[in-house]
Amino acid sequence: MTVLEKVRQNIIPPEIKTIAQEERIALETLLDEIRHGRVAVPWNPRHTRLKPIGIGRRLRTKVNANIGTSPRACQIEDELKKLEICVRYGADTVMDLSTAGDLDKIRQMIIEHSPLPVGTVPIYQVMVEHPDPGEVRAHHILDTIRKHGEQGVDFITVHCGVTRDKIPLVKNRVGGVVSRGGSFMIKWMQQTGQENPLYEKYDELLDIAREYDMTLSLGDGLRPGAIADASDEAQLSELETIAELASLALNRGVQVMIEGPGHVPLHKIRENMEIQQKLCKGVPFYVLGPIVTDIAPGYDHITGAIGGALAAFYGAAFLCYVTPAEHLRLPTIEDVKEGIIAGRIAAHAADLALGKPGARDWDDEMSAYRYQLNWPKMISLAIDPEKAERYRKESHIQEDAPECSMCGEYCAVKISREVSELQK
Repeated sequence: MTVLEKVRQNIIPPEIKTIAQEERIALETLLDEIRHGRVAVPWNPRHTRLKPIGIGRRLRTKVNANIGTSPRACQIEDELKKLEICVRYGADTVMDLSTAGDLDKIRQMIIEHSPLPVGTVPIYQVMVEHPDPGEVRAHHILDTIRKHGEQGVDFITVHCGVTRDKIPLVKNRVGGVVSRGGSFMIKWMQQTGQENPLYEKYDELLDIAREYDMTLSLGDGLRPGAIADASDEAQLSELETIAELASLALNRGVQVMIEGPGHVPLHKIRENMEIQQKLCKGVPFYVLGPIVTDIAPGYDHITGAIGGALAAFYGAAFLCYVTPAEHLRLPTIEDVKEGIIAGRIAAHAADLALGKPGARDWDDEMSAYRYQLNWPKMISLAIDPEKAERYRKESHIQEDAPECSMCGEYCAVKISREVSELQK
């Protein structure tokens, strides 16, 4: 049975109890969220190193990090180092998006080394192995998905909602189709004249997902890749189809998440989140960013974090990180770190504003030590302790100095403490 089926039959794995404890949520509340598909627990039993997590609106906002090779950069050692960074700096999941090298071996090594749930986009491997999309048949896609399940992949992105009737909806877009999986499916449909096999063979896809207990991340193949395209007919039409497919998956005992935009200006984020929540009945929303402006190559970890914080505040449960390398290159190890930190800041800012259990405790503890001018404690509590410590050392101030180099003896906190002492 899948995790969803077990919970529906009141078979409660101990890992679910652990998730409830860590999230500070009542076990019965968590079980109810899982039963109704509002919390997903990506957990392929073949992934033996996995520490399961829950993804849902009632839980702490989670952050995904993407790694993987490309034809221009294909060193598995580098990707394993990136995986180490993902674990070290607090990513909640990792996706292998490799498109070069021995893809089966790369994926297997990442799964073997990852305590985090691992996601993939199986259509990438199909695309690499069949340079001519017209040669692809439905069984190639389904066989590849099965292979990923057998290896222990916990969740997969599948672009089931990109159907033939939606192709005309993108012709007037500024940014076209920016999803690799979405563009592949459109090209395949145009070359063959046939319907998307992931849509036509959805029942077979569900059979495979159920067999390996892989969570389906229903991909937004028509997500906007330009601010001008946000909330257009193509995006929303695909979301309507995805919502229907999500319901079918849950009825079959398969866990599911919904992927969302994309490039979205600030004033449209709330609307996007509310539309998804209404159409998809609370199924976890997994967003890329969203990126709130198109003009910041090299700084898109910031544009993504701005959008991510707002998206999580209004309904997203899962943020896909955006690195400084977005739109420019394959992320380096440092880019991965920067993306994770930015994503976690966005997620925590939303959790803090939403009053999620335990979120404010971290801030309150930091504030107390900041007033005490307790630098070791402040550094230990920082989201990136190494950077905080490096900045402190690079200021060339004495290690035991109570102030920093910004204000020195004119430190407002130091003066405030002195005033408080005089008032006693």
